This record gives sequence, structure tokens and C-alpha cells, in this order.
Amino acid sequence: MAWGNIRSLFTFSNVRNTFQLSRIRKVQLGAPAHTIKSHGAALAMNHKHDWLILLFLAMIEVSLLITHPFHRFVGKDMMEDLKYPMKDNTVPVWSVPIYAVLLPIAIFLLVYIRRGDVYDLHHSTLGLLFSVLVTAVITDAIKDAVGRPRPDFFYRCFPDGKEFYDRLGNVICHGKASDIKEGHKSFPSGHTSWSFAGLGFLSFYLSGKIQAFDRRGHVAKLCIVFLPLLVASLIGVSRVNDYWHHWQDVFAGGLLGLVVAAFCYRQFFPNPYDDNGWGPYAYFKAMEESRCNTNTSDNMTAPDVQAQGIQVVNQPGRQNGGAVGNLSSAQDAMESGRSL
Repeated sequence: MAWGNIRSLFTFSNVRNTFQLSRIRKVQLGAPAHTIKSHGAALAMNHKHDWLILLFLAMIEVSLLITHPFHRFVGKDMMEDLKYPMKDNTVPVWSVPIYAVLLPIAIFLLVYIRRGDVYDLHHSTLGLLFSVLVTAVITDAIKDAVGRPRPDFFYRCFPDGKEFYDRLGNVICHGKASDIKEGHKSFPSGHTSWSFAGLGFLSFYLSGKIQAFDRRGHVAKLCIVFLPLLVASLIGVSRVNDYWHHWQDVFAGGLLGLVVAAFCYRQFFPNPYDDNGWGPYAYFKAMEESRCNTNTSDNMTAPDVQAQGIQVVNQPGRQNGGAVGNLSSAQDAMESGRSL
């Protein structure tokens, strides 16, 4: 019986009703259409500085990737913890932007097709890109500054197993230059920080869209919220299993990515547990402005209609020349104006 109730939460009709709830609220608010065609260009221009900052962050990230990290002292006694074998990545580097950026954007597009709200599409995409790029810049800046050796540093430095040290006891590496450079970029984990920045943002987004914290006790909704976080966690675990990172690197990277994702999400969306957590701030602001413009238009039109009604009704009274008729016509006009 309990299993049947949980399973019913994932039926097509229940998921459809969840997304229809936001559409019903839009109708109740008297929402006009906010599509890419009608509002997209103006919205992008309004946030042009944000897009320029994103481009600037991307340029900083490229420069940090080119920069050589700090080569800290690595003595012979430290090598005992750095002799893990070199392995290929379980999760390739090229796949990180796919699941951390493109996958969430694909979900944002599906929501846009369903709801037709360009504010939601624009702000979710902008927030996601900020989350990932800010996290990437912070992560690689710390990597270059700290220069912590990876667990497989020994075989990056001495691929043939022959150790060489200078008179101070520091390593003299004779391995491949690119391997040695990457060997000093252990802290924090870039795979993990990117994963939690992108998938963490997606988790916040989904929790707001499905109203996971609507106080109705549908714990099964949390499975949808936790799924992106679980994927990000498993990616972090793979970095330790591949001997590319120490566990502290993964923990710090995951914490960094999730915190940045939370800040970026709250720049554009209310808390997921708010009653209005299903939409961005800009959407509700546009609705408020639309209602204010409608009320102002109605207030300006009503007196004009009253004045025109008085003039039209008074004309027959003047033609008949009766004072009582004029007074009666004016009263009728006022009543007619009130009924309008």
C-alpha cells in the first residue's frame, strides 16, 4: 500500500500536474506571454554586462589553465604517500562540460517549452554559467597557488622509478613536462567542484520547480532533488579511486562548488521552499509591473468615459429646454458612469 502511494508520485499525470500548477498560477496572476521572440532580445540586452563578465571569467579561466602551478618542496620521506600508480580518468575531462553545463541547459529548455517563460530560461542559464565559471576560476586559482602534489606524483616525476634529489632534498623530476605540471594540481578537485557547481545548481532548480518543500510530505520528490547530487558525489569518489586526488581535495572541491551554486541560484530565484520558489524574481517583477500598468490605464479611462456620457446625455436636454430634464439627464449620466 505504501509502495503504491510512493510509485503514484512518479506517474505521468502527477508530473504533468506539478508543472501545470505553475501555469495555473500564471493565469491567476494575469500573466502575459514571455517568450524568446517577444522578450528575449530585450532581456539579453538588459543583462549585457552580466554576459560580458561571463566572457571575462572565461578568459581568466583559460589564463589560469596555462599558468604553471607553484612547485612546492617534495622530499623523499613525502614520497611514501605519493607512489600510487598513474591511471586514466574514469570520467574524462571532455565529459565534464557535457553533464555539468549542457545537461542542465537541456532541462531548462524542456521547462521553457512547457511553460513558455523566457525569464526562467534566461536566468537559469545565466545563473548556471556563473556558477560553473566562478567555481572554475576559484578552483584553478587555488590549484596554481597551492601546488599540492597528486597521489601519483612519484611516477609523474620519476616514470622509470629512478629517484633524483638535490642537495636540499627536493625532487629533481625527469618525467614528461605536462605530467609534472598536472602533478602539482591536486587541491582542490576540479572535476568535483565543476560537478557540484553544475549539478548542484540543477538540484536547486528542480527542487523549486517540483515544489519539493511544499509541506505536503511527498518525500519521494527528494529523490529527484538528490539525484544530481548523487551523480556529483560519485564523480568525486572516482577521482580518489583513480589516484588523481586525495580525499581532502574532493571534499573541498565539492563544498566549493555547492556553495557557489547556492549563491548563484539565489541571485535569480527565491529559496526553493518559498511559495514562489517555482519562478525567478524577474518573472514576478514583470507581473507586478503588468498589473500596475493595467490599473493605471483603467483609472485614467474611467473619468473620460463618465465625462463623455454626461455630454452625450445632456445634449437632448438642452434641445428640449427643460431645466428638470437637464438635471434628470445629468443624474442618469452619472449613474451610467458608475455602472461602467
